[in-house]
Amino acid sequence: MKTLPPALAAHLAGGVTTLARCWLIQRRDGVSLGFTDHDVDLDFDGVTFHADSGFTASALESQPGLAVSNVDLEGALRSDAITEADLAAGRYDDAECRLYLVNWQDAGQRVLLRRGHIGEVTRGRSGYSAELRGLAHRLDQPAGRLFERRCAWTLGDARCGIDLAAPAFRAAVTVAAVEGRLGLRVGGIDDAADGTYSHGRLSFTAGVNAGLAIEVAEQRGARLRLLLPLPGMPAVGDAGVLTAGCDRRFATCGARFGNAVNFGGFPHMPGADFVLSYPNQGDGNDGASLA
Repeated sequence: MKTLPPALAAHLAGGVTTLARCWLIQRRDGVSLGFTDHDVDLDFDGVTFHADSGFTASALESQPGLAVSNVDLEGALRSDAITEADLAAGRYDDAECRLYLVNWQDAGQRVLLRRGHIGEVTRGRSGYSAELRGLAHRLDQPAGRLFERRCAWTLGDARCGIDLAAPAFRAAVTVAAVEGRLGLRVGGIDDAADGTYSHGRLSFTAGVNAGLAIEVAEQRGARLRLLLPLPGMPAVGDAGVLTAGCDRRFATCGARFGNAVNFGGFPHMPGADFVLSYPNQGDGNDGASLA
């Protein structure tokens, strides 16, 4: 149940209301955007909620219990608001969205109606539609640890313990040549051994892809093969930072990173062949350890 501020409750009880809805979108890169269905801009919490964005919402759906409640957000693609390039680049993926009910005559009289994250986004020639998922959708995500032979940690996270800020695991690079949608040749890693940056990440600091990071599928010399195409075609001279990668094998963890003590996998875990095996005469079943 929502608890209304006294001033807003008195306004609603007055019979004549001056209400508007405002949406605050906070992207994971720190950018905040505000929109409103009112006919003039509104300001509160240091954010301007723009009225000329063509930003609208569908009917609000609420369900009891922990069922996921959704609402669709629709709008026009604009160069000064939400652009097709930003949507294609994934800058709005999983962005937090807050929906407010506001008295537009006094923006201090407002209440938070819904809080969630942007889910599926579809784009057309001149507009877009984004699904706003309620907080309960997080409960649908798989959770818990995977038990497998390879490491379950991400290289550089707290459980792994490797410091990717160390010079040995990162390099400043510039694009020297573009070789198709998935291929790049970069300067700055000419002396790196093959595979040093395979499974790593290339984060752009300049150019059309500035602020975006893409996984490197393979590195051979100065040539990189990306896992996925970039949303914007990079240009020669675009700068970025390349961080080392790991194939998550126990041998790599120990020999290359000296981090076997923090290995997050089970390299000696029996596989399917062992599970499906059965004793045969002459197999030497003497009770000794198999590992």
